[in-house]
Amino acid sequence: MIKIDVDMTKCQHYGQCVFEAPQVFKLNNDDKLEYTATADESERANVEAAIDVCPMQAISIVE
Repeated sequence: MIKIDVDMTKCQHYGQCVFEAPQVFKLNNDDKLEYTATADESERANVEAAIDVCPMQAISIVE
């Protein structure tokens, strides 16, 4: 399992991460980001892609 952290003080809810890792990130009905704090190791590449595309650099993997 990998642990994911999103700094919600940095996040501007652009949703780019949703396109890269839809199993982990989603925008709710208010267009606010929601995410799963843990994910299967098989999602690592998708989460890393989400980290790369986040314009606010708000996402990280907690090692």
